[in-house]
Amino acid sequence: MAKAANGAAAPFSAWERSLAGRYLRAKRKNGGVAMISIISFVGISLAVAVLVIVMAVMNGFRTELLNRTLGFNGHVFVRGPAIADPAAREAMMARLRTVPGVVHVVPVIEAQALVTGPAQVGGAIVRGVRRDDVARTPIVAGNMRQGALAGFGEGEYGGDLVLVGARLAENLGVRAGDSISLVSPNGGATVMGSSPRTKAYTVGGVFSVGMSEFDAAYIYMPLEQAQLFFGRDQSVDLVEVNLADPDAVEQLRGPIERAAGPTAVVSDWRDANHSFFNALQVERTTMRLILFLIVAVAVMNITSGLIMLVKNKSRDIAILRTMGASQGSILRIFFMSGAAIGVFGTLFGLALGILFCTFIDQIQSAVEAITHVAVFSPDTYFLSRIPARIEWAEVATISFWSLAMSFVATLPQAFHASHLDPVEALRNE
Repeated sequence: MAKAANGAAAPFSAWERSLAGRYLRAKRKNGGVAMISIISFVGISLAVAVLVIVMAVMNGFRTELLNRTLGFNGHVFVRGPAIADPAAREAMMARLRTVPGVVHVVPVIEAQALVTGPAQVGGAIVRGVRRDDVARTPIVAGNMRQGALAGFGEGEYGGDLVLVGARLAENLGVRAGDSISLVSPNGGATVMGSSPRTKAYTVGGVFSVGMSEFDAAYIYMPLEQAQLFFGRDQSVDLVEVNLADPDAVEQLRGPIERAAGPTAVVSDWRDANHSFFNALQVERTTMRLILFLIVAVAVMNITSGLIMLVKNKSRDIAILRTMGASQGSILRIFFMSGAAIGVFGTLFGLALGILFCTFIDQIQSAVEAITHVAVFSPDTYFLSRIPARIEWAEVATISFWSLAMSFVATLPQAFHASHLDPVEALRNE
């Protein structure tokens, strides 16, 4: 047994740990609270696991939406008179490419059209881009379910091949190689004004970016063909600027505005998605607070267990004190009894939550196979699967909170046990 400098047992020595463990395991008939300890352990484990799982899913949801949104759209958008003239636009795009941090500059036409297929008629957003720009968009070019980029953008005015989102193609009842008809409200000019224009196109490929918002609405068309079809002549609707780091948009917006020129109107992805991502952040913060409170409530079971343990073991405490055990020893014994529940419950909950997040896809598939119900409907949540992204800094925060609350819940009763009067305790027995 380790000894302190004055000959007494050192703090947290073997006999203190042994006695704390014995009290924790003792059954009710022997004055213990084993069942309450088990309930406390399960409550803390489940609360911590739920906190880890929910925060990982919310982090994954935000990350997936952000990555797919920024991967599909640009990071900075340039509009205004500066992009109408082809020569001025090319000069501006050349200046934008020289800005440090800019990796890609894309001229885009984006317009609405009515699309007709064998199964249905619906609206679509047609995005006119150059073939090389589509090839440099991995989220589209790398997720072709049917067909390929081969032939896209080739031929007179870019040819007649288009790329269709997977859910839109499913709704229209078309596959790669089938024909669709597009109707543009801004077609050719007549003496009576602008007249609708209708043209048939061939589906060259079907892409899926994993977000129903995009897969159910977008059609890619060669830039020259879109200029012709929508009557844009040589102009474009906007110029998209892609950055190496989308989070650096705050620092790069000034240089981009100067490169775009005084007549350009510049906005970025934060302006376009501010309300949505701000709502996600508020929801994430609120959910974290609520779950932290649930952990705190679960930890309170430790206090109720220690109250009963101290009451049942008051005779033992009196005997230990008369045999020379110090108040500090009694405090540490009961502190370790309660804190052990919090420590092991937290560790088990962390392991359970991390395992759940690691195998969340398999769990989702199993639940859907058993219940025959879509657990994560893409029509509601925009994504086709449940995302989970574990942030280890947040796991550390959860661990710290659970352990801190466990220690705080244990200390009052441990302090009470250490200050019991041995004479009064034995007299009451």
